[in-house]
Amino acid sequence: MSGVLTLVPTPIDNESQLSVEAKKILLQAVKNEDLILVEEPKAARRRWLRYGLPREAIESFVYYNEHTRQSQIPDLLKLLGQGKNLFLMSDCGLPAFCDPGQMLVDKCHEKGIKVSSTPFCNSVVLAMALSGFSHQRFVFEGFIPVRHKERTLALKRILKSSDISVLMDTPYRLEKLLQELKDLNCSKKVFLAMDLNKAEEILIRGSLTHILKNLKDFKREFILILGPQL
Repeated sequence: MSGVLTLVPTPIDNESQLSVEAKKILLQAVKNEDLILVEEPKAARRRWLRYGLPREAIESFVYYNEHTRQSQIPDLLKLLGQGKNLFLMSDCGLPAFCDPGQMLVDKCHEKGIKVSSTPFCNSVVLAMALSGFSHQRFVFEGFIPVRHKERTLALKRILKSSDISVLMDTPYRLEKLLQELKDLNCSKKVFLAMDLNKAEEILIRGSLTHILKNLKDFKREFILILGPQL
């Protein structure tokens, strides 16, 4: 069984503490001898100790950043494929959102490796980070119109755009939304995040056909992201 890549968001300031849940997860990761990926040595050591995490774990840090990612990703994917769990932290904020971790998340999805995250306060931004899609330019479309004519026009406009698009709707309209996109010949990569940060969380990426075929329970809170062309 493959390991899991877990994103670990951290405070953006230099004073706040790590969330209780994230700290608990990292302590267990250290105990399990999982791999901790950090961005820069000095900042990572300082924050790690300020969060009250074990000093002895620092010597096992793996430094993953914009300068090292190209050479490291094949080895990291191999470790994940062998069952090793990886925990990714950036200097501050959410890893993989406008961050070197994006490429690693993208490759994990391509290899069918599970990606998850410790709790984060913004579901839209978290879904973007977990999607692995580029974040250079994206549009938050929000809730799609309900009326048929306006809804169809909105979806056609979105499908013509080259931007990454973030869509929302009520849980009972998810299956309908996916089918509508399929009927409009959507040829984009799709990422669906359901019940984020809950025990029953589901993350699935692929074509619309793949998602419709493999998803069994459609009535969940969700964020749908339309990425680049397949």
